[in-house]
Amino acid sequence: MLIRRETPADRAAIHTVHSEAFRREEGVTPIEAPLVDELRAEGDLINPLSLVAVRDGEVVGHVCCSRARVGDDTAAAVGLGPLGVLPAHQTAGVGSALMHAVVGAADALGHGLVVLLGEPAYYSRFGFVTASDLSIASPDPNWGRYFQARTLAAYEPSQAGAFEYAPAFSRI
Repeated sequence: MLIRRETPADRAAIHTVHSEAFRREEGVTPIEAPLVDELRAEGDLINPLSLVAVRDGEVVGHVCCSRARVGDDTAAAVGLGPLGVLPAHQTAGVGSALMHAVVGAADALGHGLVVLLGEPAYYSRFGFVTASDLSIASPDPNWGRYFQARTLAAYEPSQAGAFEYAPAFSRI
């Protein structure tokens, strides 16, 4: 398996990955697929943090980070998600490989925090903690422990306050 940055040629495959990974009902496109398209179209998708997993020449997974704000700081944090893997490749380490790669890339780019909404039992394996433990306030208080953050090398405790995702997230 190869983890690499997405290219324009990957866009249809990325849409398919999220459509299939998050499908709950036949014939209904999950919100995650158009969300990635909107983030990209609005310039909020961070290109070096939009990664695909390729196996045997096929895109089988995708993860991305988008611009975000913590308090008044528009550079310290990124919002992670969605993370999707084609159903036939789930439980084979693709999602874990994508997570390690995107967290490492965000760290290398100098971000201090990666923030996400997800299952604590899964994301705690990658060093995520409840965001409120780092004084990061969720956009929705009902998210509770599912709203999580991971500190990176450039993190400073002053990177705290209300978190705001890119505008596309508020439309889902």
